[in-house]
Amino acid sequence: MNVNPVTELSADDARRLILRAQGFLGADSRRGGVPALLPRLRAVQLDTISVLARSHELVAYARLGAVPRAAVEHAYWDEPARAFEYWAHAACILPVEDWPYYSFRRRAFKASKRRWHRVPETVDAVLDKVRADGPLTTGDLGGAKAGGEWWDWSDSKIAIEWLLDIGEVVCTRRVGWRRVYDLAERALPADVREAEPSDEECVRYLTRRAGQALGVATRADLVDFVRLRKEHAVMLDAALADGSAGLMPVRVEGWGSRAGHGPNAWADPEALATEPRGRVRTTLLSPFDSLIWERKRTERLFGLSHRLEAYVPAPKRVHGYFAMPVLAGGRLVARVDPAREGRTLVAKRVTFESAARAAVESTARALWEAASWVSCDDVRVEVTNPPDLADSLRAALAATTP
Repeated sequence: MNVNPVTELSADDARRLILRAQGFLGADSRRGGVPALLPRLRAVQLDTISVLARSHELVAYARLGAVPRAAVEHAYWDEPARAFEYWAHAACILPVEDWPYYSFRRRAFKASKRRWHRVPETVDAVLDKVRADGPLTTGDLGGAKAGGEWWDWSDSKIAIEWLLDIGEVVCTRRVGWRRVYDLAERALPADVREAEPSDEECVRYLTRRAGQALGVATRADLVDFVRLRKEHAVMLDAALADGSAGLMPVRVEGWGSRAGHGPNAWADPEALATEPRGRVRTTLLSPFDSLIWERKRTERLFGLSHRLEAYVPAPKRVHGYFAMPVLAGGRLVARVDPAREGRTLVAKRVTFESAARAAVESTARALWEAASWVSCDDVRVEVTNPPDLADSLRAALAATTP
């Protein structure tokens, strides 16, 4: 890697730097186990879908293997607060030390005086109840929803979520899958809670952290990591241009062009300082994993167009309800739509991106490791695409039985 004012990187160089930054390449990238995961990734997306496990658990599993699920929960949600839930790329678990730097978003919510719903007049009463009786779940506040969808939220649910948006309350732990809300002044350390950086300081800090987590990223990747809009995206541009974000300009082969021969991406200077070494994990990936959560970036890195089909009508699904890409050798070699039946992991559909023997064998290993993690002792494949790889996959599964 030739480090100039604009560092030139091959597409393979960039991919390996990204895999290391994301915790998939080499032993050093996984050092520290589960407690080090969130500080490294800076954001772990949450989602209600649970197939083999919920996505935030799958993110840890993908990097660290068959870690106890209780250890994953402990690393995210425990006392004293290690993390909080808030809006970044989407609804995410974030390191507690990043709380001050989302104050730009809390201020924006306050200024807008609304979220997706009209803020109910009962909001002050809900805050008073949390102050008097908290920490509380939505059940304690009078029910999570009046119906089954987000637009049917009860006034209590709308109020408590608004209070979370503006920082009056915070979620630093869950009970089961239920958020536990408490006053920020009770749940957060004073030094974290009382800091109030400017919008520009927030954006600079979060841009640097996004760059570290992603390893190598386009401007669009950085904006997407925190979902910056309008004036805050302009602040990101300024922080990249004047160097205050602490990221280095790079030009990645095949990543598209900007004007002249300038950068088309940005990189963490510490990532550029050493060559990525070691093996890449072979594993199933949640569709919400930060390695692949943005479709254009996934296409750029791996040449794979992947979308979540959970909300696509079943007859129109191509790869399955919760198709999980298989990472092997630094590539995405297949997609698996998993389910569980008792102690059997069922691959309802396996779609190969390559007919290579290595792709089939890697998929078999990934299926068995996932099965072991969720306490299954058998793997069954229902549909294979292309169909002529079905026998090869079954033979590979038989040959790699734990």
